[in-house]
Amino acid sequence: MKISVCIPMYNEKKCIAQTAKTLHEYMEKQFPGEYEIIFCDDGSRDGSADEVRGLALSDVRVISYTPNRGKGYAVRTALLASSGDVALFTDADLAYGTDVIARFYEIFEKNPGLGVATGSRNLSRDGYEGYTFLRRLASKIYLKVLAIVGGLKLSDSQCGCKAFSHEAIRKIFPNCEVDRFAFDFEAILWAQKLGLSMKEVPVKVINHGESKVRLVRDTLKMLRDLYRMKKRIKKAEVREST
Repeated sequence: MKISVCIPMYNEKKCIAQTAKTLHEYMEKQFPGEYEIIFCDDGSRDGSADEVRGLALSDVRVISYTPNRGKGYAVRTALLASSGDVALFTDADLAYGTDVIARFYEIFEKNPGLGVATGSRNLSRDGYEGYTFLRRLASKIYLKVLAIVGGLKLSDSQCGCKAFSHEAIRKIFPNCEVDRFAFDFEAILWAQKLGLSMKEVPVKVINHGESKVRLVRDTLKMLRDLYRMKKRIKKAEVREST
């Protein structure tokens, strides 16, 4: 079973070369000959794409475009370009580490027919290790509100590490339209509409970046976006990639 690892990047020159080397070394050991790594450069202006290309690593490719379109567009582009039986996306700073990749791979190996696997900090005893009390509380409130309004049973819908079967990608992402905020929530809503099976995978944040979520403002914006997405997806006709 081949696995694709997709990394969206936007102005990540400070860390992207180390990320590429770390990821390549890990994949060579764990999945020799059965993987690909796709970096999707979302209109970076700092030469991030050239940093990765300059390494000339095997089974690593870079997709570039301009102008900047948003993380959702970058993830969607990379996933639709992937050739693996399973494709996973994670952050450019490898926030969840590399061992999580094998964990997701095993979930799909043990569950034939699985469509979507999504990481959850809430299912791991140390999932929020390193978070301040206020940040942990804010995150849990934010996720709970979104789950209730979105009608989802997932415990951590906004985790930045998710994986999809090749078939699920071809069914979900041609229908997605959200380029920035809430793109992964949209993908989950489509997975539900399409009747695809989903599982959550316990994960832990290894590299802690500064949170960009502003609890009140972003929660209100997400609720508004969720309402619009649910209404649109309920009425939409399904498109599927070949």
